[in-house]
Amino acid sequence: MINIADVARHAGVSTATVSRALSGGHHVSPATRLRVEASATHLGYVVSSNASSLASGRMKNIGVVVPFLNHWFFASVVEGAQQALQRHGYDLTLYNLTGGLEARRSVFEHFLLRQRVDAVIAVSLELTENEVARLHALNKPLVGVGGPLAGVRTLTVDDLAVARLATEHLIALGHTRIAHIGGDKAFDLDFNLPTNRRFGYEAALVAAGIEARRDDFRPADFTTAGGYQAAKQLLGRPHERPTAIFAASDEMAIGSILAARDLGLVVPRDVSVIGVDDHELATFFGLSTVAQFPQQQGEKAVEVLMEELRPHPESRTGLNVNMPFELIVRGSTARPAV
Repeated sequence: MINIADVARHAGVSTATVSRALSGGHHVSPATRLRVEASATHLGYVVSSNASSLASGRMKNIGVVVPFLNHWFFASVVEGAQQALQRHGYDLTLYNLTGGLEARRSVFEHFLLRQRVDAVIAVSLELTENEVARLHALNKPLVGVGGPLAGVRTLTVDDLAVARLATEHLIALGHTRIAHIGGDKAFDLDFNLPTNRRFGYEAALVAAGIEARRDDFRPADFTTAGGYQAAKQLLGRPHERPTAIFAASDEMAIGSILAARDLGLVVPRDVSVIGVDDHELATFFGLSTVAQFPQQQGEKAVEVLMEELRPHPESRTGLNVNMPFELIVRGSTARPAV
């Protein structure tokens, strides 16, 4: 049976170097690490998880905490993180906070504080000072996705700018009666994402000299069904029906397209629709959207986390990393009918 000494002889290094290289330890050059990994692969050597954790003090396991898993965006972030962690030889343990405050308390006061994970990625969660302090006290690196966290390295998408871009696209097409489907109070707890997108929408209208009307806003739950119901209320009005809808997520935008069709309206002739995300079904529905690349966010979060676990000062990124977004125009938006 191949052991660590065999790998050391094949790679021309000490057993201690093999141990550090394969456990993610410090003070091993990239070239040496690659040589050791190549020797281990060639010989078929598999690191014992128990031995590795005893030697390095690490479990090779990362905790990823999400508020919901039944939404495409969060599932895509997790998928990107999982693929990146796998490339680095780490496992992923997922904590889903669908259960609300009690589930959150259980995760942060019990599960993450046990010696089960080496570090934590928090997705779209505005952590409290106490939650951050508990993790830092146990020397568990933390990376946030979705908004700034004091003293924590985070990845952020500018939701104000995202919403402005989507709304400005509709304004540029000539729309002046633009409705908005945003989030309800349940989705405004962390980083105020729905509020920020609504502010961005309203700011774009005001800058164009268009009144932001209260009755042109409807809250929903970021699902297709929620967007469908909200759009039916907006488009079913007998007077002053909007000619365009900006939905704060693609799932709600897709629901809006289905609602318009059920009301006998043609998209985009009678109503233009734009969303946010670039959902996997966006192309199928011909949906114009602002892509925010969630899978890339998950991959980048792992990249930043690896810098924390294996720090290299020369490659360290800043405390807050602004993530890209992009307007993608498809067939669901057009100039309003004359």
